[in-house]
Amino acid sequence: MTILVTGATGSVGRLVVDELLTAGVEGVRALTNNPARAVLPTGVEVARGYLGRPSTLPDALEGIDTVYLAPLPAFVDDFIECATKAGVRRVVVLSGEPAEYEAQGDPSGWHYYKVERGIEDAGFEWVHLRPGQFMNNTLDWAPSIKAEGVVRGPYAKAVQTPIDLGDIAAVARVVLLDESYTGRKLTMSGPEALTQPEEVRIIGEAIGRELRFEELSHAEAVAAWAPAMGEESAEWLVDGFRMMAEYSMTPEATVEELTGRPGKTYRQWAAANAEAFQSV
Repeated sequence: MTILVTGATGSVGRLVVDELLTAGVEGVRALTNNPARAVLPTGVEVARGYLGRPSTLPDALEGIDTVYLAPLPAFVDDFIECATKAGVRRVVVLSGEPAEYEAQGDPSGWHYYKVERGIEDAGFEWVHLRPGQFMNNTLDWAPSIKAEGVVRGPYAKAVQTPIDLGDIAAVARVVLLDESYTGRKLTMSGPEALTQPEEVRIIGEAIGRELRFEELSHAEAVAAWAPAMGEESAEWLVDGFRMMAEYSMTPEATVEELTGRPGKTYRQWAAANAEAFQSV
């Protein structure tokens, strides 16, 4: 059996490749836009291509039984068409925790759920991985921490359960190789429920520096984030923090149940990434 890992040089996909190799899987094919720069391990079959360029998919999918699918909703229909023609049997989707809420709303707003729904309707055997906030997202705080020792954000009381990318990849490896999980939607989280001020404090302890969190109003946060992502996306993101302030998230046991080990804590992640927050 050959497994195709899409987004194989991305934040999670690259780690999925490593997980499969460590597990002894011989048939690993990695889809990457730039093989020369991918620096993938020996033993990995490299396929030049990108989900966003459907013309590259037929060759990449030839002889493939199972796909780890990175989320790219705009091109999911193209992937489905090519994967169906290639005879792909099973798809493990990197989705997201918001898919559950998207499914209850306007289809025009579907993102993760668009991919899930498309894969299901096409008749593939499937597993949907639904992680919440990535711990790595807080690397975006590094510039303001270095310059001012400050993190600014909305809804200081919003409770999240951030997850390490390595834990997502480890779960992906389990479900790619164990078909008993087929047909399941696996919500995933880190082992702790934390607020942003608590995360900031943990980073400060990791770098030996006192940091502070400054709360922004809803409107201030939208205005601060809109230049980078557009007003609609900024409003959606800030509204997510509002919901987490009203309905605290609680940790899921998925990582430990599937991998047999506890998920990485935010303190462990901060210690491992301390250099990113330290001034030169």
